[in-house]
Amino acid sequence: MTSPNPIRVRFAPSPTGHLHIGGVRTALFNYLFARHHKGTFILRIEDTDTSRSTEESIHGILEGLKWLGLNWDEGPYRQTARLELYRKHVEQLLAQGLAYHCYCSPEELEARRAEAMARKQTPKYDGRCRNRKEPIPGRTPAVRLKAPQTGQTVVHDLIRGDVVFENGQLDDLIILRSDGIPTYNLCVVVDDADMRISHVIRGDDHLNNTPRQMQIYDAFGYPPPQFAHVSMILGPDKARLSKRHGATSTLVYREMGYLPEALLNYLARLGWSSGDQEIFTLQEMIDKFSIEQVNSSAAVFNPEKLQWLNSHYIKTGDPVRLARLLRDHYLAEREPSARSLPDDQMIRIVHALQERTKTMAEMADLSMCYVEEEINPEPAAAVKFLTPAIKPALADLIRQLAAVPRFDEPGLPAAFEAIIAVHQLKMAQLAQPVRVALTGRTVSPGIYEVLAILGKDRSLARLRKALDSIP
Repeated sequence: MTSPNPIRVRFAPSPTGHLHIGGVRTALFNYLFARHHKGTFILRIEDTDTSRSTEESIHGILEGLKWLGLNWDEGPYRQTARLELYRKHVEQLLAQGLAYHCYCSPEELEARRAEAMARKQTPKYDGRCRNRKEPIPGRTPAVRLKAPQTGQTVVHDLIRGDVVFENGQLDDLIILRSDGIPTYNLCVVVDDADMRISHVIRGDDHLNNTPRQMQIYDAFGYPPPQFAHVSMILGPDKARLSKRHGATSTLVYREMGYLPEALLNYLARLGWSSGDQEIFTLQEMIDKFSIEQVNSSAAVFNPEKLQWLNSHYIKTGDPVRLARLLRDHYLAEREPSARSLPDDQMIRIVHALQERTKTMAEMADLSMCYVEEEINPEPAAAVKFLTPAIKPALADLIRQLAAVPRFDEPGLPAAFEAIIAVHQLKMAQLAQPVRVALTGRTVSPGIYEVLAILGKDRSLARLRKALDSIP
């Protein structure tokens, strides 16, 4: 791919809902393309659908992109702030005879559409207002583009090659509604031309819009950008990815405990590849990205693969960064007092759990025993392990631990070994009741690690409480 002009791309979501992961992949491909070619990445909010666009959705889009680190160079522009520009373009086409007023009502259009479908014809506008000279009193017209009726419109797509559309199958597109609001296809063309967009990289659900937009470019005399239409993301059942396949909102993945680098890595590999490499840093993706390497076939979303990648990034992540993220986001939302936990303790918790957890939310679940002042053991675990038979050994262990001079991992084994020898137990027979007393669960990091993280006072308090609960 070569271009004599500066590379300028845009991500242009409609704020009618959450930031879908399919949209994130589109944003990512635009971002990588811009950064690879030292170009400009623009964010444009296409909010002319005022009945469905919300400020909440705009906030979610911005927050999601910031969380992922897909930082834009220009914008965010909002189409609702540019309505006068679009209307001036419509007036230009009307003055040049390249557009016309259409007085057909929605009811009339729907009736003709139904008739065409009954005749098994393509349901398109029949052009009856195309050459109308006089207005219809009492009706406010829409404006339609006077599109070519013969020949072909060819989309030169960087992913799919040439895609040919017969102009006879297209109709005269409405570019300004009767309520004065310009339509999507007009706004997109005016914006892309005004913002000097060199490449439009977007989902292939927009492919059918492209020939219409190319006709609008032609009517204005604007050179069209280069197009690349990325395939949709499908669910495991090969249907279009939706809520029934699981989470689709980007910020929901954050709440589920996924790291941004894992989500970006996974989405980049949905339809793009660079040899057999699976794991990429963002800089590696920028260095290696090529739009020609994007596959034209649909990509299938695999939650297990995403979780595997997330697990990798947790295991190899910086413990200091993960500790602050765990404390300030995942734990603090559950227990506000977690914000006061010191960095060194949080880092020890992360070290203990990095190899054991696939998500930050799972790490938070297993960390709560270090945050809560008191815990209540799981009933089944208490019944099984906090028994009268273990009570003497547990009482002796409490006395031994209270006398330990160094309450850290190297200093703790001697106390356990002494109790095991005196009471003729195996390590698991003592460690498991202690684990239940300290964490409330039967699974945890190593018992010495748990004791060291909790500290002497909290460990002894929990052991004494467990001892008192045994009949």
